[in-house]
Amino acid sequence: MSETLDPAYPVQMQLEAYNARDIEAFMMWWSEDCRYYAFPDTLLADGAQAIRRRHVERFREPDLQGRLLHRLTVGNLVIDHETVRRSFPEGVGEVDVVCLYEIENGKIVKAWFKMGEKRLSAG
Repeated sequence: MSETLDPAYPVQMQLEAYNARDIEAFMMWWSEDCRYYAFPDTLLADGAQAIRRRHVERFREPDLQGRLLHRLTVGNLVIDHETVRRSFPEGVGEVDVVCLYEIENGKIVKAWFKMGEKRLSAG
């Protein structure tokens, strides 16, 4: 399967851009009318501009890093299990995240995120 037809390709590319904190590269993989949810159905961002605003702020975090633990693709759905390092108000830590991406025409059209419990780093 070519990269352009592989539904995991845009997900991988947006993860790499996320880790580089490159908002322009990150946004290339989201459709203009995409929707971004906290699992199962809490809409957090409606449209690319809302997603951009969320991530411009997030990309300011000096410790931000998403680490892919496992990826599963079923049809046009891509499910990632990640550990994300964040700068929380209480300090630096990690959170496990299950990410579900719906892909159409090489772009993310919907995404759902289920967050685990945050774990603060020692020290």
